[in-house]
Amino acid sequence: MARVCSMLCLTAAAQFRFGNAPVVVGHEAIHAAAARFFSAMRPADTDRCARGTVSRPQSAGEVTHTRHDGSVLSVPFANVFELRGDKIAAYRIYIDNSLPFSKPL
Repeated sequence: MARVCSMLCLTAAAQFRFGNAPVVVGHEAIHAAAARFFSAMRPADTDRCARGTVSRPQSAGEVTHTRHDGSVLSVPFANVFELRGDKIAAYRIYIDNSLPFSKPL
């Protein structure tokens, strides 16, 4: 989960949604969801091209995934956060998460 966000930056009842996957709630469920994804990919390189403001935290850019077979795929993404105080209460990643798992062309 460290690649997504440290559990320390999430509220206890934080919600996390990755692409079209179901929303998961709470530290353990978020950690498990992130671990499942990251176990299927090598560490990703992210090139963020836009960032939000303190009142509307968000980021967008392109992430480059390296599959375990060594093939590489770049995918655009957008992240949107809802804050409660200084912690994240909702974290939504908008991305086509089917592409990293499709067969390379």
